[in-house]
Amino acid sequence: MNLQATVPIHMPVLLEEAIEALRVQPGGRYVDCTVGLGGHAAAILERSFPGGQLLGIDADPEAIRITRTRLRPYGSSLVLVNENFAHLECICSRYDFRPVHGILFDLGVSSYQLEASDRGFSFQRDALLDMRYNPGQQLSAADIVNNAPEAELADIIWQYGEERFSRQIARHIVAHRPVTRSLELAQLVAQAVKTRGRIHPATRTFQALRIAVNSELQNLRAALGGVPKLLGHGGRLVVISYHSLEDRIVKEFIGRESKGCLCPPGIPQCICGHRPSLRPVTRKVITPSPAEIEANPRSRSARMRVAEHI
Repeated sequence: MNLQATVPIHMPVLLEEAIEALRVQPGGRYVDCTVGLGGHAAAILERSFPGGQLLGIDADPEAIRITRTRLRPYGSSLVLVNENFAHLECICSRYDFRPVHGILFDLGVSSYQLEASDRGFSFQRDALLDMRYNPGQQLSAADIVNNAPEAELADIIWQYGEERFSRQIARHIVAHRPVTRSLELAQLVAQAVKTRGRIHPATRTFQALRIAVNSELQNLRAALGGVPKLLGHGGRLVVISYHSLEDRIVKEFIGRESKGCLCPPGIPQCICGHRPSLRPVTRKVITPSPAEIEANPRSRSARMRVAEHI
């Protein structure tokens, strides 16, 4: 099914690798937990024809609007839900969408969100400090930057950005509050760091604020917890992450769910009753090819892990 290019250009990361890892088949049922502009979703629907179904979830209402327009030709094969994937299990139950053959997560902020002039995700565009995936959410980046105590702000930048200059940055931000614009914040961070490396000095601070605003790591853990209950036998989980914090959560989840007993060492007999529900399909992460990185530089940090329900 050919789609007309009537929406913003989108280059899905690790597209062929993800479709292969999901083992998309005609008549299959799949969940795209981060449907975005529908790049992966379109490929899944194409490969699962005839009879395939896709449940697409996204916290960003604008992403849902764009994808609904783009994928309208697929009709009832597609169900789109504007909600956070933290509620994955409940969403699938609500739409009677279980068991499924595959679940895909493509984490992080999308290119169109970075390039949006009014979202404040990027330090390369001047906008209000927002960073909310869902504009209906109360907490914004400006709220954290201007209201958090200095120590709390430093902890956020350290914990979610792994920024070694977190305390200097927090101190400098607090001294110049209120801060309301993205470029203003980027300049303050650059002044606090006073060094130049391969990446912009504000990169980690912006990542940290975005993660904190959207509770990204907590929501990822919540969503992954429901995956074993949703996948049918042999169903696949595919997760594409873009920084070590996300990847560590995914790696630890797959590792834990592939084990039997989870009791602490020294207990003579298992009392947890845990049984393995997943097996890792790939021991090492899958990364983009040099050709993909050249065509789409934003894919360079992508890491994909795959597990299968047993």
